[in-house]
Amino acid sequence: MFENVTTTIDEELCTGCGLCVQICPSKTLSMQDGKAAVTGKSSLNCGHCMAICPAGAITVGAIDDSMSRFVHFQADRNWLPYGEFDTVQIVRLMASRRSCRNFLDRPVAQSMLEDLVKIGCTAPSATNCQLWTFTVLPTREAVMVLGKAVRDFYVKLNSMAEKFWLRMFMKLIGKPELDRYYQEYYELVKEGMAEFDRTGIDRLFHGAPSAIVVGSKSGASLPKEDAMLASQNILLAAHSMGLGSCLIGMAVEATKNERTIQRVIGIPGEETVYAVIALGYPNEYYQLQAGRKKPVIRVFET
Repeated sequence: MFENVTTTIDEELCTGCGLCVQICPSKTLSMQDGKAAVTGKSSLNCGHCMAICPAGAITVGAIDDSMSRFVHFQADRNWLPYGEFDTVQIVRLMASRRSCRNFLDRPVAQSMLEDLVKIGCTAPSATNCQLWTFTVLPTREAVMVLGKAVRDFYVKLNSMAEKFWLRMFMKLIGKPELDRYYQEYYELVKEGMAEFDRTGIDRLFHGAPSAIVVGSKSGASLPKEDAMLASQNILLAAHSMGLGSCLIGMAVEATKNERTIQRVIGIPGEETVYAVIALGYPNEYYQLQAGRKKPVIRVFET
C-alpha cells in the first residue's frame, strides 16, 4: 500500500553512494547530480533507505522512534547481519513456547503488555501497510468483560445447535457449519459453561490475568496474515519475558460471527479481530520440548 512520501535527505550529509536508491522498493528515490533525491510521488515508508544509509542522511517521518523504545529492556538498535544470530537458541525458543493453560494469580504490568505490542509491530506486513490494531486488556476484570460477551454468544449458539430441525435445514441449504459445530464442539462448550457457573473455573481464558486482541483496519492487503505474524512475535517475546501465552480461537470465532462483541472492549466495527492472546505468569513448567508431528513436505523441480 503506497502512501504519501515522508522521506527527507540531508544533502550536506549525503555522500552519493546510491545505496538508498538501490534498496528502495517503491522507486521513491533517484540520483540527481551525484546525490540521492526524493523524486517519487509515493512511498512504502518502510525505512529501508534510512537503515542502509552509511552517513545517516535520511529520515522517514512516518516512522515513530518511540516504537523502538521499551520499558522492560534496553533494545539494541544495531542491525543484526545475516547469519550472525545463534540458530540453536532461536529454535530452542520457538520449540519451548507452548500454549499455557495454567496461570498464576499475578497481574502483568501494562507497560510489559505495551512492550509486547511494540515487538508485535516488528513483524512484516503485506506492502508494509502496518494496519494492524492491538487492544490491550491489562486486568482480569477487563479479560472477563470480553469473556462474558463471548460466553453469551456461545449460549445462543448452543441453543440453536440443540435444534435438530434447524441443523438439518441449514445443511439442506448448503450451510453445514451449525451441524459441524454440534458434532465437534457443542458438548465441550456446554460442559465448560456449566463448570464455570458451578465452580468459576475459566476454560476460555484459563484464568489469564491479561490479554491482547490483535486485529486490522480495513484496507490491508493481507490483514489476517499480518495479524498472525505480529501475534507470533508476541507469543515468542512473551516467553522470553517470563510470560505464558495461549491463542484463544473460540473468542476469535465469536467475534467473527457476532461483531458487536468487539465493541464491548472498544474495538470499532470497521476493524476485524484475527487473534486473541491470553497472557500471564505461568503456573506450569516443562522438562522437555514436545516436538511436532511430521508434516507433508514436497520438493518440486522442473
